[in-house]
Amino acid sequence: MAKSNYSYLPRAAPASIKCPYEGSILLQTARYNKGSAFPDDERKIFKLYGLVPPRIQTLDEQVERAYQQYKSRPDDLAKNLQLLQTYLKEMFSVIYTPTEADAIQNYSRIFRDPDGCFLNIRDQDKIEECLSNFSTPDDIDYIVVSDGEQILGIGDQGVGAILISMAKLAIATICGGIHPSRQLPVVLDCGTNNSELLNDELYLGLPQPRVRGQEYFEFVDKFIRAARRRFPKAYIHFEDFGVHNARRLLDKYCSEIACFNDDIQGTGCVTLAAILTALHVSKVKLSDVRVICFGAGSAGTGIAEQVSDAIATESQKPKSEAMKQIWCIDKQGLLLKSQEDKLNPAQVPFAKDIGEWPDVENVDLLSVVKKVKPHILIGTSTKPGAFTEEVVREMAKHVEHPVIFPLSNPTRLAEAKPQDITNWSDGRALIATGSPFPPVEYNGTQKEIAECNNSTIFPGIGLGAILSRTRLVSAKMLVVASKALAAEAPALYDLIKPLLPDVEEVRELSVRVAKAVIQSAVEDGLAQEEGIPSDESELEEWIRVQMWEPKYQPLEKIEKD
Repeated sequence: MAKSNYSYLPRAAPASIKCPYEGSILLQTARYNKGSAFPDDERKIFKLYGLVPPRIQTLDEQVERAYQQYKSRPDDLAKNLQLLQTYLKEMFSVIYTPTEADAIQNYSRIFRDPDGCFLNIRDQDKIEECLSNFSTPDDIDYIVVSDGEQILGIGDQGVGAILISMAKLAIATICGGIHPSRQLPVVLDCGTNNSELLNDELYLGLPQPRVRGQEYFEFVDKFIRAARRRFPKAYIHFEDFGVHNARRLLDKYCSEIACFNDDIQGTGCVTLAAILTALHVSKVKLSDVRVICFGAGSAGTGIAEQVSDAIATESQKPKSEAMKQIWCIDKQGLLLKSQEDKLNPAQVPFAKDIGEWPDVENVDLLSVVKKVKPHILIGTSTKPGAFTEEVVREMAKHVEHPVIFPLSNPTRLAEAKPQDITNWSDGRALIATGSPFPPVEYNGTQKEIAECNNSTIFPGIGLGAILSRTRLVSAKMLVVASKALAAEAPALYDLIKPLLPDVEEVRELSVRVAKAVIQSAVEDGLAQEEGIPSDESELEEWIRVQMWEPKYQPLEKIEKD
């Protein structure tokens, strides 16, 4: 990038990096080590002769060598140890879902070096001390924290959750340009109810059942308060908390600090983006839409929450009215107000009056589809085959383009296969999935299937929150982020293309999403950063110059303090 008007900003790449080390100590320090890429003058100044091979390589040549090493690894778990922006699409399933789940399950067995912040519920008095070991107060922008109770469909993984925090931050760097040295992965070790881990002599976490109740919430609160004192500018991202705690924690802190829950809000935002594209294609107004969410856990209620926020924003309806356009189904059937003791706090707002369903108990999916005549059917149930031919054909009777999203991960748990949905809807369905699927074919035409991948949106939301230093992450910010992503959908220009853009385009998508978030923060008086440009093209430049890129900067020798 040519020299920018905003090169003076603290997150912009410096002209050179001041380095106090030399020789083998320098090579052991990741921030300064360039491997075989040290130019001859730096080899002389920093006393590296004889410590590195003689040939000087470029970063691109190093990437190619690393890629060859990556391809030689025997399996995906071994490949999971590498991350390369150049081959992001190829490697995404290896560095994240589904291979990351294997790495987390095997964390205590593949452990080599500690990386991240390990806090445990038995040492709550040491939280401040632990956080003080990481950088200075102004050096951390992004914290991902997990308690490991509900990870990637594999459940309670205890201390292994540090890897999900690390994976999310790696994606935030690659996809959103958030500087890797300005991040902090955290695990809150509260014990585990995973019997395999408790019986494993190599398990590295607290070998005790998971702590719940007041002690648990006090532990989380102490962490939040300590993190805000130590890193007052940091944005906090909650990841893979248990379904009963995730919403409660988000509701508690979202009105106090800039925080985000990817399982609830990230999933909701990317699904909303796909819905907005589908509604544009099918010419249905958001204010008129009828939605069924099959599966009402963190993901399902998060999607319902985002869609109702979008309906309320678009139509100027009260949110309580917007929620009436969404029907949620869970293990007990359709959510009803009469099920008070069976509903968690996230489900309560979507429960229907028993008067609407007077003669039916445990209402099933097909009966709800028949009565509601939905435009949209979303699955987060992990019940494979739940979207049957009868359900799809019933839905297709009443709407020209049924919008059907079987989002459950991994592929084997999807509520239906896209090809079957296409056949049963006579080629009219608009489809997005939670895992990659091949294109579908109908009457000789192939159509690409969109993947609702959170990584196309949460890095951009985080980038916008960080750069604007927003006090809070508002519902409006999340709606405009979804709209910004939907605006880049290939299906808007070609109906055989997917409803969402590809992950390969994610750096540019993150700029668009971040811009929308920043503009919303400014409009609503939430932005705390000074000097945010009002001109759109200048704002994009302001964002881009502060995005980290994997480039070597010259080293400048300084004396060690």
